[in-house]
Amino acid sequence: MNTDQKIIKNKVGLLKLAEMLDNVSEACHVMGYSRDSFYRFKELYDKGGELALKEISRCKPCLKNRAEPEVEQAVVEMATEQPAYGQVRVSNELHKRGLRISPSGVRSIWLRHDLQSFALRLKALEAQLGQQPGSLLTEAQVQALEKARQEKEAGGEIETAHPGYLGSQDTYYVGTIKSIGRIYQQTFIDTYSKVAMVKLYDRKNALVAADLLNDRVLPLFEEQQIPLLRVLTDRGTEYCGHREHHEYQLYLALENIDHTKTKARSPQTNGICERFQRTMQNEFYSMAFRKKLYSSLEQLQADADSWIREYNENRPHSGKYCFGKTPWQTFLDAKHLAQEKQLDRLTLPTLSGDLASSSASWSVA
Repeated sequence: MNTDQKIIKNKVGLLKLAEMLDNVSEACHVMGYSRDSFYRFKELYDKGGELALKEISRCKPCLKNRAEPEVEQAVVEMATEQPAYGQVRVSNELHKRGLRISPSGVRSIWLRHDLQSFALRLKALEAQLGQQPGSLLTEAQVQALEKARQEKEAGGEIETAHPGYLGSQDTYYVGTIKSIGRIYQQTFIDTYSKVAMVKLYDRKNALVAADLLNDRVLPLFEEQQIPLLRVLTDRGTEYCGHREHHEYQLYLALENIDHTKTKARSPQTNGICERFQRTMQNEFYSMAFRKKLYSSLEQLQADADSWIREYNENRPHSGKYCFGKTPWQTFLDAKHLAQEKQLDRLTLPTLSGDLASSSASWSVA
């Protein structure tokens, strides 16, 4: 039974109760209705039966207050011509054409035509292009579609080709312990193999961010003879700054590591670290702090290292390239991909140099 049927049942019950009691006032008191409502229901029931008792919305549009048809048509056309324009901008642009409409009026027209959001206006543009395959896009339409594509990519999956192709680094606030103080965790994850490395600090700055790379990350990659090509971070002050006065930026420059920053107000672009840190919080920190009272950062670091070793070497991972293997096994199995790419980069200048010398000899001949 839906809502309308329940409402009709209550109204019919009121009419039948009044007939049974032969007292309208008593029936209205029992059912919680006024006498005016009773006589209105009775009049509707006598004219149209039970269906006439269906609840009618009082929110009826006032057609005389609607914009002129030509103004409404202009608003709808501009929604596909300039999908990125907001309601204020559309109102101002139409004023230039001599069409008077307020920003709220533009919004009302958008709501009637399902154009109230940028995504819906782009959808309408795509539908229009589908109906007119030979039509050409304006510059504004191209920019709007490009903007939508970039926003979609910002929340998409990270592209990675081999271990060392891209590492993701982030800062995680673990908490505060009275005997230690504030505890911050520097997290690094290889986006291909999902191998993770963490180190705990009592502060958050550029120096400790660089220390994680220098102490844990690069020694591992050098041991495996794989270069770390690029690092992805957010736009925190520990990662961003002028190279001359910023330890992290200076360290990346010295090690020839490219630095990519996440898009502003889009934390999902570094979600691989965010997801790992939540896993570590749920499976390590929440349990460790209940079982043990830590008096130094070194004690906590030792237990964290044990958990990380278990995570990397013994725990199967469901990542895209892991296929149920552990992160460390995935790293070892795919190591040859990075080494092959490295050989390609080393031989490419030699080949180009050989071609250049050959062309020179041909020209001399």
